[in-house]
Amino acid sequence: MNRLSVLATALLLCVSFPLFADLSIRSDRWQSVFAEGQERTRLSGNARVSSDRIVVEADEIELSGDSFRFVRASGNLLVMDLDRDLRLTGNRLFVDRDLDIIRVEGNAEMEDRENEIIVRGGFIEYFGEQELTIIQVGVRILRSDLLARAEFARYLRGTSTLELSGLPQVSRNGDEFRAGRIIINLDSDEITLRGEVRAIVRDGED
Repeated sequence: MNRLSVLATALLLCVSFPLFADLSIRSDRWQSVFAEGQERTRLSGNARVSSDRIVVEADEIELSGDSFRFVRASGNLLVMDLDRDLRLTGNRLFVDRDLDIIRVEGNAEMEDRENEIIVRGGFIEYFGEQELTIIQVGVRILRSDLLARAEFARYLRGTSTLELSGLPQVSRNGDEFRAGRIIINLDSDEITLRGEVRAIVRDGED
């Protein structure tokens, strides 16, 4: 056995137990590497990692860094931010628990249940301290009265502001808007159009 590393493998049979002070895991299989500077733990099969703030479920999860600061996951991915009532899905996940960053790639979706809005794209990155979400590639924003499309979007959750660019277009209650950049206040429903503007505004039944 390499004296620089120790490889521990355990079958957990879906038993859940605490990991460090704030983290618990559940998995069919657990593989850990304890080599200095390369410490990591890989979970596979019904893997679940949870704390009092975040829950990650996936086919495979890797934990690394001091106190398992970094979380990577893939396959049947589900992430829940319990504090903010956010639910994310996608193909691949990266979490920095210290900086409060969640990044989801591939068929990414974030459901903000508190504000009743769904965000979709090829890439979603959420910065918890700023309450800022960056969405890129095939962006779709859905709310009961609104559908927005773009190639790039910034969702500032704290101020309920949505900024769209990259051929943005918005449909709301039968009205349609296109511009170089579109800014929406989701609380007041105020829409600001910048650049070359095209709009179809329907009045009553006309």
